[in-house]
Amino acid sequence: MMSVTSSAVVRDIGDASAIVLQSIRPKKRHAALVRLTHWVSTVAFFALLITGAEIVLSHPRFYWGETGNVNMRPWLNLHLPSSRNTVPTGYGYVLPDQNGWSRYLHFEAAWLAVATGLLYVLWGFFSGHFRRNLFPAELSAKELGSSIIRHLRFERPGKEEAWSYNVLQRLTYLLVIFVLCPLMIWTGLAMSFGFTSAFPLAVRLLGGQQTARSLHFLVTILLVVFLVVHVLMIFIAGFRKRMRAMVTGDADSATE
Repeated sequence: MMSVTSSAVVRDIGDASAIVLQSIRPKKRHAALVRLTHWVSTVAFFALLITGAEIVLSHPRFYWGETGNVNMRPWLNLHLPSSRNTVPTGYGYVLPDQNGWSRYLHFEAAWLAVATGLLYVLWGFFSGHFRRNLFPAELSAKELGSSIIRHLRFERPGKEEAWSYNVLQRLTYLLVIFVLCPLMIWTGLAMSFGFTSAFPLAVRLLGGQQTARSLHFLVTILLVVFLVVHVLMIFIAGFRKRMRAMVTGDADSATE
């Protein structure tokens, strides 16, 4: 009888200790998978940006429709020197042709970004991450307007925002994750002759391969703008605190 009682007491003490330890254990602001996919996506994005710039230099003009060449008037001419001597740019020289390695690395980085994004989206749905942290519980024009004004004034966010995203952040992240990134993937695949030969509707719905290339470029600009604003707001909110939270997940460091 004494042994049974002692075992029960020990078990109760163990349960109580576990509760205490759980209560004093630092709460993580970002889950491990969020931090992992965030940094892998960051590396992939910069690789795509650098290699994409090299690819654009082979023909720094953009057209609408199915075809485009130097004999057609582009809707956008970047007025940059080209890496192809067949493109009249007005410059008296041609840049070294880096099109080979840049396309290869662009392709590899794209698949890394797609795989990482797919992992994040699947985990976000099944773990409830999107429901808890991104989808706004209540959305009002007043709240959204107030959030926009605070951002335009570059106001430092309060301590409570270290634990959650405000309404503007939520909508922006949802736009990037579920609109801009899928559109980037779609337009990228639509420029591939191998892909469009198997799925011709993918490029037809966009209006042609040159339209896909133009949209790909425009979405890239939007993602770069998002990145610049994102980094700027991190500096305003406290760069070291926010970076530690994304590296270690420690929420306490984000609210110091």
